[in-house]
Amino acid sequence: MKIGKVLIANRGEIALRIHRACQEMGIRTVAVHSTADAAAMHVRLADESVCIGPPAARDSYLNVAAILSAAAITGADAVHPGYGFLSENANFAEMVEAHGLAFIGPRPEHIRMMGDKIAAKDAMRRLGVPLVPGSRGALASVEEARAVAAEVKYPVLIKAAAGGGGRGMKVARSEAEIEEAWRVARTEAKAAFGDDAVYLEKYLDRPRHIELQVLADTHGNVVHFGERDCSLQRRHQKLVEEAGSPVLNAAERDALGAQVTRALRELGYRNAGTLEFLWQDGQFAFIEMNTRLQVEHPVTEMLCGIDLVKEQLRVAAGEPLGYDQSEIRFHGHAIECRITAEDPDTFAPSPGRVTTYHAPGGLGVRVDSALYSGYAVPPHYDSLVAKLVVHGVTRSEAIARLRRSLAEMVVDGISTTLPLHRAIMEDPEFQAGDYTIHWLERFVARRTAAAAG
Repeated sequence: MKIGKVLIANRGEIALRIHRACQEMGIRTVAVHSTADAAAMHVRLADESVCIGPPAARDSYLNVAAILSAAAITGADAVHPGYGFLSENANFAEMVEAHGLAFIGPRPEHIRMMGDKIAAKDAMRRLGVPLVPGSRGALASVEEARAVAAEVKYPVLIKAAAGGGGRGMKVARSEAEIEEAWRVARTEAKAAFGDDAVYLEKYLDRPRHIELQVLADTHGNVVHFGERDCSLQRRHQKLVEEAGSPVLNAAERDALGAQVTRALRELGYRNAGTLEFLWQDGQFAFIEMNTRLQVEHPVTEMLCGIDLVKEQLRVAAGEPLGYDQSEIRFHGHAIECRITAEDPDTFAPSPGRVTTYHAPGGLGVRVDSALYSGYAVPPHYDSLVAKLVVHGVTRSEAIARLRRSLAEMVVDGISTTLPLHRAIMEDPEFQAGDYTIHWLERFVARRTAAAAG
């Protein structure tokens, strides 16, 4: 099908990112927005805009009826969900397609499958993708949790089947802790996701979080664009991402990529997706798949020189990829910092008016942001306000370029995490690539203790 107009069912920097890709392809855009985002940059630049509700996300960006009505009245051909909000809602994808629109994302059945952590792990097990040792499905009782934990050995992690973002996750380091971890994880899972199903897996004490970016068309072609190392996290929220990982070599990347693309080809997957793994002692273990464009996709684009949003649009239009794995090249090293409107020490949200905004520039520097001087960051949504991404011939050059860019960047009027990112870049362990998913928590704790005297 020909896509001539895309409704962007999102906001902020990702809405602007999608708009720019559409403009370069000659595709018109429709921005939907809440009343709080009437002056947002994606609304200002889109070809058309429709207000879909008041500030609360449930009344606007999660309002399926309003979004589909906006698509109908503007004559949109397709809907791009971005990330977050409705991007991994299988019912929304089905409704988009039922209304004769192209959904710029995976098939609803795959969104539904991968949204259930247990179903996702079962599918990957069948397809030969390595997993973290643990239960084969949801735990029926605390007695079953004890039995599985005894088999895989402590420490273990009890996780919500429908979860994400660290909610509904509890560690048990001994049999004495298993019942409390089981109870708390189920309670949190029910409160956060409306589903108290939990499963158990071995808790790895020093893993790295490594994910693989994939893209599949409707003609049976599947490729990957290499890995991203997303181990720098605080409370399971990513702050810094690298492509590629400092601990992997080309042979390991190729082996994982071949395994994953083979599995997704057999699954009949479509469009973009990311498979997330824990890596420890040279071994990969699948943890989940995100059936959407990732926040950190620009770091991959800087490494490969391929516009992933444009590729999503082409796949949604039914076009073949037009290249195979051997034609994808990885050049140098790229690093991304997620800049959020939060206090850099306490991480308290800091909405408000931006009085001065200056983005860094120069060779190999990219800033994805919807900020501008005078813009009022609303308190109703995620705190991400900018992504600073740099590329270098080597990792050391990328770090030097990022240090320089962070020093140039100015966001006044609100607090941001810029000072924290500057401190991370100066740390010798980060510079050596010597970190795990637990490193940043300890780094923040040391920084807080030092500031306290």
